[in-house]
Amino acid sequence: MPAMAWVMLVCAITAEVVATSFLKASEGLTKLLPSVIVAVSYITAFTMLGKALKTMELGIAYAIWSGVGTAAIALVGIMFMGESAAPVKLFGLGLITVGVVMLNVTTSH
Repeated sequence: MPAMAWVMLVCAITAEVVATSFLKASEGLTKLLPSVIVAVSYITAFTMLGKALKTMELGIAYAIWSGVGTAAIALVGIMFMGESAAPVKLFGLGLITVGVVMLNVTTSH
């Protein structure tokens, strides 16, 4: 699978994390600037994911996109939004990471 597909997937994940992070700041999409950032970032995320899917397997790409995005958002919440870093939450983040690695190791291409 071409390296550019991975670049597109990383861009998709980054844009999705930005969009989701600004959802809270948008206060239910009632604040203009954060709402615009949400919209532009989600459009970017899906555009980049679509480009990555031209050469990546759907199941692998989506699992990585959603898993890494979920873990990243949890870390953003812990680091910047005062959310708890309970041991069970950190263990769950570790499991997500292990799952993503296992998907990549078992992919045959």
